[in-house]
Amino acid sequence: MQPGQYEEMADAAELPARLRNVFWIGGGSGAGKSTIARRLADRHGWRLYATDDVMPDHAGRTTPEQAPHLHEFIAMDMDERWVNRTPQVMLETFHWYQGEGFGLIIEDLLRLPQEPCVIVEGFRLLPHLVKPLLAVPEHAVWLLPTPEFRQAAIQSRSLPGEGFVWKTSDPAKAGRNTAERDHMFTRRLAEETERLHLHTIHVNTTMTEDDLTEQVTTAFGL
Repeated sequence: MQPGQYEEMADAAELPARLRNVFWIGGGSGAGKSTIARRLADRHGWRLYATDDVMPDHAGRTTPEQAPHLHEFIAMDMDERWVNRTPQVMLETFHWYQGEGFGLIIEDLLRLPQEPCVIVEGFRLLPHLVKPLLAVPEHAVWLLPTPEFRQAAIQSRSLPGEGFVWKTSDPAKAGRNTAERDHMFTRRLAEETERLHLHTIHVNTTMTEDDLTEQVTTAFGL
């Protein structure tokens, strides 16, 4: 499903009302989205929808015509994905960063009951795609990690020899390429959220999980 096709499932004007029970946490990779969403879901008894978890399912529900970048990515070997291309090309052709499959997220959410509320998290929540769906602007926030925070987060949950970069011929270069690509993506999110007047939280190494949880809680008006 291409971005925008979810409008065929319901009158576009009705979507914000139908998704009024949804809270959205987007942002850059390694910003703490999953941790904070899980905390809030546990605290309030909400349903958690992690967009990372449904990526394999969504990939299988698209055709090359609907998601050309995704299917080109699937056909690449690991070096083609992470070593041989520049971070800029990686950014511009990464399927989820281009919104491919976003309509499937909406399709899934529309199938859920209205109660309890749903908290959706993941980097796939691009600001320009989420904003038209917001009945309550305060129900969306984007976490923007500093490079130092993201690096610390990745190091804390990774062990040497683990992760996709170790499946390439040059893990160091793959790691640098990915870090630069994600840095550019976070910068793009910052520019887009500012232009669209959406709420952001800048996440740095001085913040604790409790601090970030309370800032997101405040942003949501809870």
